[in-house]
Amino acid sequence: MKNRFVIITLLSVTLISLELVWTRIFSAEFFYSFAFLTLSLAIMGLGAGALALRLIPGFNKENLLGVFLSLSGLMALISPPLAFVIGVDYSQLFISWAQVGKLVLTVLLLSSSYFFGGIALAMLFRNNHKEMPKLYMADMIGAAIGAVVAIVCMNWFGTPWAVFLIAAPILVAAFIASSFWLKAIPAVLAVLMVFLGSSAVDLLQVDKPQRAPVIYTHWDALAKVKIYDFGTHRGIEVDNAANSPILPFDGNWDKPEEDQMQYNIPVDYLIKQFDSCVFLGLGSGAGSDVMQALQFGAKEVHAVEINGHINKMMTEGDKSGYFLNDSITADSIITTYEFTGKLYDDPRVKVITEDARAYVRRFENKFDVIFSISSNSWAALASGSFAMAENYLFTVEAYEDYWRALTDSGFLMMEHQFYMPRIVSEVMQALENQGVENVTDHFAIYNFPQLRRNVVVMSKRPMDDSLRYHALIDLQPEYQEYIHLLYPPVDSLADNSINQIVLNGWELMQDSLPIDISPCTDDRPYTAQLGLWRNFSWDKLEKLRPYDFLVFPTSKFMIVVILAVVIVLLIPLNLVPYFVSDKKLKAVPWLYFFMIGMGFMIVEVILIQKYTLFIGAPIYSIATILLTMLVASGIGSRYSNKIGSGTAFAAILIWLLLDILIFRTLTNALVGLSLFPRLFVMVLLIFPLGFFMGMPFPKATLRVGELVDWGFAVNGAASVLGATGIMLVVFAYGFTAALIIGMICYLFAFILYRAKNAW
Repeated sequence: MKNRFVIITLLSVTLISLELVWTRIFSAEFFYSFAFLTLSLAIMGLGAGALALRLIPGFNKENLLGVFLSLSGLMALISPPLAFVIGVDYSQLFISWAQVGKLVLTVLLLSSSYFFGGIALAMLFRNNHKEMPKLYMADMIGAAIGAVVAIVCMNWFGTPWAVFLIAAPILVAAFIASSFWLKAIPAVLAVLMVFLGSSAVDLLQVDKPQRAPVIYTHWDALAKVKIYDFGTHRGIEVDNAANSPILPFDGNWDKPEEDQMQYNIPVDYLIKQFDSCVFLGLGSGAGSDVMQALQFGAKEVHAVEINGHINKMMTEGDKSGYFLNDSITADSIITTYEFTGKLYDDPRVKVITEDARAYVRRFENKFDVIFSISSNSWAALASGSFAMAENYLFTVEAYEDYWRALTDSGFLMMEHQFYMPRIVSEVMQALENQGVENVTDHFAIYNFPQLRRNVVVMSKRPMDDSLRYHALIDLQPEYQEYIHLLYPPVDSLADNSINQIVLNGWELMQDSLPIDISPCTDDRPYTAQLGLWRNFSWDKLEKLRPYDFLVFPTSKFMIVVILAVVIVLLIPLNLVPYFVSDKKLKAVPWLYFFMIGMGFMIVEVILIQKYTLFIGAPIYSIATILLTMLVASGIGSRYSNKIGSGTAFAAILIWLLLDILIFRTLTNALVGLSLFPRLFVMVLLIFPLGFFMGMPFPKATLRVGELVDWGFAVNGAASVLGATGIMLVVFAYGFTAALIIGMICYLFAFILYRAKNAW
């Protein structure tokens, strides 16, 4: 067929964009673990479509290509709003057959676009299998473009609009592939795309009670941001989960002390230990920590926030995004910039949009106070398994970085509602790694029962009782219900778990606690994965919570559900052609396609997370990693018939070994570079691997000929299995173990490829 390369490219642009944008929208509205469950199951539709082409001969007609592309575009448009209409209550999912039915219907709807797209892609592969190196290149290049298009659309037009805009490429492909009269179908669907997009905000949200009137919304590739108006103050909510206060300020620092802002967790004592305090707000949010630092006399304040739009709200008086009605006009709106007294215009404030950990690592000077209030990031920017992405703020290496970034008398104050038992074990390990003598003299742990918050204060100099009892709020017996020490505690509180972890070590305490308290590292940064399998019981499924830090292993359970569906349903379906098809894919090539599908997704998923720490800015890192990997794979596919299989597989294995043994040390040494040189280094480290990883699939397809559709289906099933199952390995053993498994997959695939007689 003419234009086959263009059609494949356009199709792939939409298919990868669907995964990215749908992950973003469902993770914000239904929370990330549930988005992971739904979309991982939905993506199985791609391989199922290829399998349908093998099982139903009538599908393989060139004049139907445009129809399948149109159907894929149609389902891409209508499935998301219909999923919101269905409205699965995930908390009741495993005790209500009605909710199970809703989930099945939702998955079928969302997978239908992949299903019809899979039929179209498999048809083009099968009928043009002699050109597979070029066809697969078009597929990879299209996917690379799609990764960038998805992010650009979400940032320029907003995520709700992007949900519908990303269907445009596949509609163009359908128009090209359709006969004259059938071109009307994608044309009509383009009109539908505009119509749905104009109502996108209303169509793509869960109707839920709000804590207060919502006066502002913004939704880009990183997060959904809402502003609540509580009257006396405002609040920012990110992805319907993380909250940050917006405190009112009139710009006047000269008020009497009794009229100044009061803070739940004040650090004025720590700030005033320095004549010229350099203060870092680690995840500054809407600026409450910046306000506190300025109020108490800090001379230099670094406001580091990963969400660039929140920083924009704090530095500009932009009124777009605020809700207007008869009583609220554009002229009457008080923006966040104005509500906070143009706080960030203060010459003492330096505003940085970056991952705070990355900024700390490359900052050349030292901080006197590092301050963190509930810093966290559940922003599901990336696809598939990265709906479960965690940040690097709470690892052993992170606390080593904070320690090195402090002046000789500096302090770290970090608060968190759930992580403190694990943070304690990480702080102790970090200080031991730094060669600190008498580790337990350098930190104290506080409990604020009424706030349901724990706080760690880490001090570069040994802490005496005077410092411990004044660091936050004067510790008086009459204040014990409001604040008290968990370490070192008064005698009556000596049995608390934090104190026992400090005294006995986390290893001895692990069996007696309901959560995982093992220290997380940069190789295993999933601090929020606190739930343990021993806490699993069917009774607890009666009200399933989305958070893994509430004892129950929600994410792990979701992964097992996905794996069960793949193993019980999808893999057996890929064996059906052995019983009904005249032409049969032999066992060795079947296993080969399975191994390279597993291997490719394992490596891609792990590299995305690993290099995010090096780059720091998530939008740049995700876009650049996917773009590099996929473009490199496309080019590698194009030249796959010019490079021997031994060379290709050896290069993959050697490069993965280098990544495991050397590249982390290299990136740690280069972390001080500015953003674009770091991006360039990352491209250099990823491109060769991607180049050779693009060769195994087209090499095999040239051997199996028109059975490529079956191989593509097997590859798709293995991709889902690899991308999800590997997360269990990462949670338990880390990225290095996961990459070793990826290496084993490619090694096994090479052995299978060399068995020529078995093909």
